[in-house]
Amino acid sequence: MTTPSSSHLKIDFVSDVSCPWCAVGLSSLEAALRKVAPDVTAELHFQPFELNPQMPPEGQDTFEHLNQKYGSTREQQAQSREMIRQRGAAVGFEFSPEGRPRVYNTFNAHRLLHWAELESPARQAALKKLLLKAYFTDSQNPSDPEVLVRAATEAGLDAARAREILASDEYAKETRERERMYTDAGIHSVPAIIINDQHLISGGQPVEVFERALRQIAGAAPAGLSVA
Repeated sequence: MTTPSSSHLKIDFVSDVSCPWCAVGLSSLEAALRKVAPDVTAELHFQPFELNPQMPPEGQDTFEHLNQKYGSTREQQAQSREMIRQRGAAVGFEFSPEGRPRVYNTFNAHRLLHWAELESPARQAALKKLLLKAYFTDSQNPSDPEVLVRAATEAGLDAARAREILASDEYAKETRERERMYTDAGIHSVPAIIINDQHLISGGQPVEVFERALRQIAGAAPAGLSVA
């Protein structure tokens, strides 16, 4: 088994496609990776985390969901939505000004992402970004098989194979095992960015924070588990 060199990093991006801060964090991380290239390169792997694993197939109204979960008012939610929209715009991610109308179950999206990683990490990354765009920019349902197949096809994956996976329980066991692995390791909020299996960066950090961490880790000698 090969291990990442100090200048070529393995990055596990633990996240959910229904997490707005994950969209911000990924765009911010990618901007930081462009800044440190070519001195530092990385391969991203997207790992599953469900914010709402018990969400029924029909989903739930977003205001109702956030009100029940956090006790937030419509005004507070609107303020939070605008702040996230601005953070996204600063790193090139477009959120719909109206916000997401409903919150959905994302397990099938994670099953497809698991398959996509087996096909190619680059195609998995493409699918991840397309699913985030579908939900947050285009207000589409990320549990809808047609939305999922369309995104998979656009990411360069086989449409018939995607439909076959969605119609079965293929990769369900593997996806659940991955989810448990990260929650058992103490990951309870996302995004969680794990670099070279050693360094943890939590949250949708600004580009400068990611850039500084990437340069520091790439220049560091191998060490035990640490938090960046």
